[in-house]
Amino acid sequence: MPDLLVDIQKLNKKYTLTSGMFNSKNRVVDAVNDVNLKIFKGETLGLVGESGCGKSTLARLITRLEKPSSGFISFKGENINSYNSKSLKAYRRNVQLIFQDPYSSLNPRKSAAVIIKEPLTIHHIGDRNTRSKSVLELMAKVGLSAEQANRYPHEFSGGQRQRIGIARALILRPEMIVADEPVSALDVSIQAQILNLLKDLKQDFGLTYLFVSHDLNVIRHMSDRIAVMYLGQIVELAQNHDIYDYPLHPYTQMLLAAVPSCDRQKKGKKVAIKGEARIEGARGCNFKNRCLYKLPVCEEQQPVLKDINNKRFCACHLVSAKEEE
Repeated sequence: MPDLLVDIQKLNKKYTLTSGMFNSKNRVVDAVNDVNLKIFKGETLGLVGESGCGKSTLARLITRLEKPSSGFISFKGENINSYNSKSLKAYRRNVQLIFQDPYSSLNPRKSAAVIIKEPLTIHHIGDRNTRSKSVLELMAKVGLSAEQANRYPHEFSGGQRQRIGIARALILRPEMIVADEPVSALDVSIQAQILNLLKDLKQDFGLTYLFVSHDLNVIRHMSDRIAVMYLGQIVELAQNHDIYDYPLHPYTQMLLAAVPSCDRQKKGKKVAIKGEARIEGARGCNFKNRCLYKLPVCEEQQPVLKDINNKRFCACHLVSAKEEE
């Protein structure tokens, strides 16, 4: 059994949205709702779901860019929300973030070398010469040349900018990388290069990944385990091959049915998408308005994530009922 690196328990993040000067009622949105999740050392855990389901919010909570409303996240057994400034700085050295947009995540007034070197400066690691040497070595590792070190972000392509972002995340030699949609802003022709680079770097540096994406093909290529997220909740968690070969939750089935396929055997296995997302404050299952297999209990009770058969988890009343038969 691999070592447990991150343990998330009953994590919640609520945002209050103001309604404007003519409406006194504020709306509370559950961006992350009672999430339980474990990330083990050396694995790539894929987090997938539609836009707006809370994936990026969860990524920001794990990297402590935001604080949860309740619940906790532990890293190597320590609650990261109890860290003081010194402990938080050490934590951020161990857990780095690769941003989604390579265009807005880089400072346009700094050269590539300065951007990559900046974390070393902040953490007071090495002297001027060793920092410069580390930057050039890492640039070569991610596919950038020494001649490009003094160029500015506008002189690079999208894929090259993302390589700079990857190098910046790796310069501190972290244990874990949170990759938040790292290829969604790139051309399809470049995406495969970046994904393969990330896989190679994982092996070379002994990294653990939380890989966030809405693209099921990308998640399949990258992940060991997959967590499926819907409206702030984890609805299914399983090994990569289990999710794709035998999805349990109706939402997972719906996502997979929407993926284009050249396989003739899969063409007839379409799952219709119907209804609207759950209304805030409504009782019962979040997915009930879109589910083809809704049971009476789905109207009243929100299903919880249960262990179905060894290392596989699902939050669905229908799946639970089948297991009890």
